[in-house]
Amino acid sequence: MNSPAPLSFTAFLQCADYSLLRCLSADPEQARHAPNKTLRQVKSGHYVEVLPTPLPTPRYVIHSRSFFRELNLSESAASEDAFMQFFTGDPTVAVGAANADVEPSRVLAGGWASGYALSIYGQEMYHNCPFKNGNGYGDGRAISVLEVLLPDGQRWEFQLKGGGTTPYCRGGDGRAVLRSSIREFLASEAMAALGVPTSRALCLFVSRSETISRPWYSPGAKTEEPDRMVDEPAAITTRAAPSFLRVGQLELFGRRARKNEHPRALAELEAIFLHTLAREYPDIATQLCHPEATLTDKVIAVAREFGARLSRLAAHWIRVGYCQGNFNSDNCSLGGRTLDYGPFGFIEAYDPMFQMWIGGGEHFSFMNQPMAAVKNFKMFCSAVVPLLGQDANAVQELGVILEALPETMNREMNRMWAEKMGLTEFRMELFAELHALMAETPVDYTIFWRELSNLPKQEAALRPGFYETRGGYGQDSVAMEARWAVWLQKWHAALRQEGRDPAGVSAAMKRVNPKYIPREWMMVEAYRNATDAGDYSLVQRLHDVLDDPYGEQSEAVAALYYKKKEEKFFDLGGTSHCSCSS
Repeated sequence: MNSPAPLSFTAFLQCADYSLLRCLSADPEQARHAPNKTLRQVKSGHYVEVLPTPLPTPRYVIHSRSFFRELNLSESAASEDAFMQFFTGDPTVAVGAANADVEPSRVLAGGWASGYALSIYGQEMYHNCPFKNGNGYGDGRAISVLEVLLPDGQRWEFQLKGGGTTPYCRGGDGRAVLRSSIREFLASEAMAALGVPTSRALCLFVSRSETISRPWYSPGAKTEEPDRMVDEPAAITTRAAPSFLRVGQLELFGRRARKNEHPRALAELEAIFLHTLAREYPDIATQLCHPEATLTDKVIAVAREFGARLSRLAAHWIRVGYCQGNFNSDNCSLGGRTLDYGPFGFIEAYDPMFQMWIGGGEHFSFMNQPMAAVKNFKMFCSAVVPLLGQDANAVQELGVILEALPETMNREMNRMWAEKMGLTEFRMELFAELHALMAETPVDYTIFWRELSNLPKQEAALRPGFYETRGGYGQDSVAMEARWAVWLQKWHAALRQEGRDPAGVSAAMKRVNPKYIPREWMMVEAYRNATDAGDYSLVQRLHDVLDDPYGEQSEAVAALYYKKKEEKFFDLGGTSHCSCSS
């Protein structure tokens, strides 16, 4: 069967289908406040129409070839002037061509931004909003410019990160810098290649003339907080997802409905829930499209599936060594995918409390991410309760789903750990001993699991992945070697007990234990080359390596990218920790 011909950019734009603008309501005060580029309260409506602020004198940095292929978008589109203009903040240039044969209900819009609420680890927050009431918190520098429905039935929304100010900018400049844009581009595409549900990165452009001042670290600084202001090139990453709907959005309308803040509050909550159902849970929407299905049925069905997706997402994060860093409700996708690459990090020397962001606290640390997901699910449940009306049985059923989620999370985690160990059955005692050894040694999380996938019988084979100067191994190597030897014997006994083919076990382990991840020091080297010298070759090279994270790749690639974190990078500001994402 022949594949369809790749779409030109003009043809791609003709797939525009703005379900969000069609199904949800705009801020009724947006016309009075046009062009809606300054901070103000947005008291109702689901979005505000706002034009992006074009990036002056843009220059191409990178695009995702793999994502282009998934979109069936022609590779040549990335070099078109119209493509660059559209995704650097001037979507009007393509309107004429795209709308030539498009029905009025699908005409290109200039852009839109959405408000949402914030909860931190299950606690409703208001002080982050300039007005202390939630009416000024939302997309402060992310502007959606396109929603398409492709011939294969897949829907994508495209959003400019760094696209300029909106009513939710909270006094900020609406921009992103090249440094953080490169991190987001590389990480989101790496996560897709790793098989982790995630938003995607389409392309990245930088301005030749506009710079933005941001606090950041001096080279070699080991301070917790940034120690200087740096002028960095402004940039725009175009990120994409089936939707950018978040728990925080449902929360905002749930809070308004709960407090009866305006006459349409409950109707707006219902509308955004039903839109979430259509965009993120189309299978459930189809199953429950019959007249007998009630709104309550839909709420309960989505709650069950959302909880399952969050469980799988948290397990995926820990499987590949990813720590979100600030898994608040506003960074929690209602579709159960990774969203908002800010102060994230990939763990290297194993520490269960690993956290890249100095402000994140232990509750957002690496091994606590499943519980953070449960807290976000709790806020989801609180948000949708008004939709259940006076149905006490439904409220109780929602509560049962919430109470059961930690156990669901635990089952997903145990299944994931068993896969990483090459076992069909999770063995708690074996894992508990391994977990202690990993932390006490400590091991390089990625290298250890990858080398374990070779089914070694001697501790010496694992030692290349040990940080021998940073934990218990260096203090008492004889005792640690003996403990590792005992554990390896027990593990091999468990593998033999299951009676599986060793070659098959090793291959299966290598499908879940990646060889290459976006280590922070690698991304630092890539973005410094880009910002300091205008050389994007390291960005492209790292992107290419991360596109095949489970492959062995060449010896030359392994020598550069299959490496432990060097001692000089520990405790280094911007490499081992950060205070913000800029």
